[in-house]
Amino acid sequence: MLDALYLLYLKSMKIINLYILRAHIGPFLFGFTTVVFIFLMQFIINSLDKLLGKGIETEIIVQAIIYNIPWMVVLAAPMGILFATLMAFGAMSANYEVPIIKSAGTSLYSMMKPVVGLGFVLSLVLFWFNDYVLPESNHQAKVLMNDIQKKKPTFAIQPGEFSPSMGGNIILARGVDSITGQLFDVTIYDYSSSKQQNIISSDSGKIGFSNDYSNLIINLFSGEIHQRNNNEVKDYKIIRFKEYQIKMEASGFDFNRTDVNLISRGDREMRISDMQQVVDGSKKEADYSRVFIDSIANNHLDYVLKGKEYRDTSTVTSTTKFEIDTSARNILQRVQKNVNFLISDIRSNSHTIENRENNVRKYEVEIWKKYSIPLACFVFVFVGVPLGIRTKGGNFGISAAISLGFYIIYWGCLIAGEKLADKGIISPILGMFFADIVIFLVGILLMIRINNEMFQFRSVFKKVK
Repeated sequence: MLDALYLLYLKSMKIINLYILRAHIGPFLFGFTTVVFIFLMQFIINSLDKLLGKGIETEIIVQAIIYNIPWMVVLAAPMGILFATLMAFGAMSANYEVPIIKSAGTSLYSMMKPVVGLGFVLSLVLFWFNDYVLPESNHQAKVLMNDIQKKKPTFAIQPGEFSPSMGGNIILARGVDSITGQLFDVTIYDYSSSKQQNIISSDSGKIGFSNDYSNLIINLFSGEIHQRNNNEVKDYKIIRFKEYQIKMEASGFDFNRTDVNLISRGDREMRISDMQQVVDGSKKEADYSRVFIDSIANNHLDYVLKGKEYRDTSTVTSTTKFEIDTSARNILQRVQKNVNFLISDIRSNSHTIENRENNVRKYEVEIWKKYSIPLACFVFVFVGVPLGIRTKGGNFGISAAISLGFYIIYWGCLIAGEKLADKGIISPILGMFFADIVIFLVGILLMIRINNEMFQFRSVFKKVK
């Protein structure tokens, strides 16, 4: 009988666990995609002037956007799991499903097990993504954006400045819209012909590529052309126009992809193993400089002691006072020269030690960040579940507000920890896990109090008795 009841209990717990996990799928996908969409729109708006108006194929622009999506995924996943736990357990609490499950003898801790497991698995997946996919995508994005920067019709046209020569033409535009290619109050000096010089002025213009990108085309509106024959001074013409087009070969304006292997990688474009090699190398260089400082200091001490022995023995010889003074001065001069070299070496190696230690802290911060951000998927579960139950936040508004609040707190703690770690005030590991520790402790406190039914929200407007 007991075995049958136990099997029935296990079967019921399995059903409950599956029900709880299914309740998280929809809210997680919604919260995750919403945050990614917000980041994506922000990136597109901020990068419009870099991507548009340069004659770049749509495929290249799409690649630039895709390469930037991974960092959005890393930031959105913790927010998604927090939003999902708030929505799922909030809805269950609002529908009295949590009290019903608890009345059957199931504690809050048991109800949290499948969600904790989900958060742990998601943390592992995000860690792999953070270490393998994100560095490569960051590197690809950096190289591609640098290549895009090199190709644009208005690449060298700055408002109020003369451009470099383009096909024998020097352009001066008082106003430039780099997105649309619009030029305002334009003057073009045409030196492409040795026999004739043209100075073209117009109220406005537009610069862009031909359909096959083989030619650079400048359309000018409402202006005039001043033509002067270099061989005949009297041969001078003024031609007025409503619309005038200048066409030149687009050589040098082609979009060329740089080999990503030729561009050095920054700390956010490296895997943990690559950054660890940099850390180990910097530590070895710092240790070598410390050993070198000790060595030159000991050598200088030996030099001074030998000089002292020489002065002590010189007092018992029959040399004249003049010879002794001359010898002493020579020794002091050599000692002073040696001290100057010593100070220079110590300063140089001290600077090397400081530089390498800063480098070690910088890369160790990035190493531990690759662990701490994925771990947020796990620790946010301990906050989302109890808050969802207590607030009955089974609607979008409450869940979004609470998620945003804790997300801001988390990133505030993470940024503060990173700054303190970079300055050497705290260790990199503590700086990067500080935010996770704070959120985890808050979550544990909330979870214990709600499980024991001791936690009550009181209105801030209630009078204190």
